[in-house]
Amino acid sequence: MSAAIAPIQPRVEEKQQRKVYNYLNVEGSIKSWLLTQDHKRIAILYLVGVTFFFMVGGLLAMALRMELLTPGSDMMAMDTYNKVFTMHGVVMIFFVLIPAIPAVLGNFLLPLMLGARDLAFPKINLLSWYCYMIGAALLLYTVIAGGIDTGWTFTTPLSTRFVNTNVISGGLAAFFAGFSSIFTGLNFIVTTHRMRAPGMTWFRMPLFVWAHYATSVIMILGTPVVSITIVLVALERLIGIGVFDPRLGGDPLLFQHLFWFYSHPAVYVMLLPSMGVISEVIACFCRKRIFGYTAVAFSSVAIAVFGFFVWEHHMFIMGVSQYSALVFSLLTMLVAVPSAIKVFNWTSTLYKGSITFEAPMVYAFCFLGLFVIGGCTGVFLGSLGMDVHLTETYFVVAHFHFVMVGSVIMGFMAGLHFWWPKITGRMYPEAPAKVAAITTFIGFFFTFGPQFILGYLGMPRRYAMYPPEWQMLNVMSTAGATIMGFGYLLTMLYLAWSLRYGVKATTNPWRAYGLEWTVSSPPPTENFARVPLVTHEAYDYEWMDAQPEASRSASY
Repeated sequence: MSAAIAPIQPRVEEKQQRKVYNYLNVEGSIKSWLLTQDHKRIAILYLVGVTFFFMVGGLLAMALRMELLTPGSDMMAMDTYNKVFTMHGVVMIFFVLIPAIPAVLGNFLLPLMLGARDLAFPKINLLSWYCYMIGAALLLYTVIAGGIDTGWTFTTPLSTRFVNTNVISGGLAAFFAGFSSIFTGLNFIVTTHRMRAPGMTWFRMPLFVWAHYATSVIMILGTPVVSITIVLVALERLIGIGVFDPRLGGDPLLFQHLFWFYSHPAVYVMLLPSMGVISEVIACFCRKRIFGYTAVAFSSVAIAVFGFFVWEHHMFIMGVSQYSALVFSLLTMLVAVPSAIKVFNWTSTLYKGSITFEAPMVYAFCFLGLFVIGGCTGVFLGSLGMDVHLTETYFVVAHFHFVMVGSVIMGFMAGLHFWWPKITGRMYPEAPAKVAAITTFIGFFFTFGPQFILGYLGMPRRYAMYPPEWQMLNVMSTAGATIMGFGYLLTMLYLAWSLRYGVKATTNPWRAYGLEWTVSSPPPTENFARVPLVTHEAYDYEWMDAQPEASRSASY
């Protein structure tokens, strides 16, 4: 029995003895997977898709870095270069970074953490995966048909005026990926409100759940806006309605407002779940309750709310009012406050903690390093005077990747390693995992660190050619990308190896606190044989570690 819960009497329908199956083994046919309503299987299906597109996006990124090894446009034509960086952005943002943690880890863990047997709407959960796959198919068609050259932002009037690019199919791919997010967010919100186990009050919920709840609010409120915007772009291309094209009486600035109203909060769709992962990992490997639990929980909600009020800082050079730009610059500074609260509280949790350096904790430290740098450099871009100089340069590319790729992917890797034994029932080798984490971290710094200098010197992003004096910094960046790619490849190899040869995982290999660690590894199909009863505060490791060995589960 876990320290986190105690049993209560089963419901009437649970009184009959049931045969409990492992969700990975029962009915293992392809049809059973494609028609499954089990949240855990759907999470695995998402993991396969995210992994595939992560590889595709990584290969596109390496093609860009190889082109930038030399000042001239040597490897590909400049128009091809435009299509490659556009497809890299679309693949990584809509099909990797946004769904990585919510659709994979959130789908798998949220019901387990709340003591539920599944998400509130299992059929809608399956529908969300099919929307993701429809978007994936449209994206692959777009690549085969010649790609898009507008940039991942589909900027108008470029995306509405020219006909030699596949904007409609690419936009529809993002449209269906957006509906996948909406359905997932709906499921998370209803499950959190209605399906918590007895005793699971709002302030006993894991911070992972708080982060996903705040993320779901953004998904529900923000994603429809960008979906409608993409539909309007398609209609303008098809039938010539004048919404964004000035030749037809439209306003291209309107597109910017609509697009960034969603796309800046989308940053937190990617980042907030990663923050939730880090809270779980730090608490476990420090053996302490998160310092200022309530402040960390409400900071997730504050980030979600403030995220809807800062979109115009992407538009300071686009002709907006100077007065509104000043207001949005101030709001951009304020949105950093709840993020700073999280970093302060995580650091305070580390203070005098019984820290151990398993692979998830190494990734958590990597996250902290990259997130702090990404957040601090965001202050430069939120400042009106600095942004005029730095926007549209490689400084923006570096900042964006420190926050999105560095922080989000490091958080995803921390969570994947932390819950890998629970998901698969197998342990991975610790030494290669730590080597991969450190290698990825070093490679990341060599990749994007020089780009801050390039941006300050004025190198514009999205250009295949540059002056020769910037070549050394670009060579460093490409070398770093190679090192980082090796780290990701090593991770893929040892995780795949562990599926067959890894040591079988116990119920709770990390001695972690939470309902998900009270069921077998991997969990049974129905999650819990009996409805659990929560009796203690979240992360009560002091109480947990003080229990006699005999009262703990066999894995302690």
